[in-house]
Amino acid sequence: MWPTVSSDGVAAGEDQSLERPFGHDIDPRKLFAWAGVTASWPNRTEPGGTRGLDDYLTRDFSHNIGAEIMGRNKFGPQRGPWRDDEWRGWWGDEPPFHMPVFVLTHHKRASITLSDTTFHFVDGDPATVLAQAREAAQGMDVRLGGGVTTVRAFLDADLVDTLHVAVSPVTFGSGLRLWNSPEQLLDRFHLEVVPSPSGVAHHLFWRK
Repeated sequence: MWPTVSSDGVAAGEDQSLERPFGHDIDPRKLFAWAGVTASWPNRTEPGGTRGLDDYLTRDFSHNIGAEIMGRNKFGPQRGPWRDDEWRGWWGDEPPFHMPVFVLTHHKRASITLSDTTFHFVDGDPATVLAQAREAAQGMDVRLGGGVTTVRAFLDADLVDTLHVAVSPVTFGSGLRLWNSPEQLLDRFHLEVVPSPSGVAHHLFWRK
């Protein structure tokens, strides 16, 4: 999985809304600029783009992935019971996933299919949801797509095998943190930090 955080570990802000998908005082362009300029960025509408390490890791993001797990906040800004079943995610009629997606929520909702992506709304502990996603992945890997609360829940449950965190050279000061320091994970993971000319440092973790 691949979250992007600021240099102080912040991945999103508080008070998410329709107008602020990443929450208050968080400019996602500052986090994801490194990926957006690569040749392999999936939302690229113009030819060109940078090559090199950032492009390689962007291209590798979907390699051998058969299902994704995401938190409800990544799917949309609603809280509590689903008041509007017309909300079908941030991505329109052609979501970029192309696979089954399991959305963590405590409130029931029927699955929806958009193009070649089916969103399943599931309530369960991380191990139970991971088992469902693994079955849907049919032997391929399962990606934790975020947000940061979901990633932390799976880390706390010790269900993460590999982790790629891109640390952008910006500081937000407050918000939802993945960590206070990457050293917090070194009891369970090896870590290699690979700097990029873009200014991003790619933190690559794999289980000991």
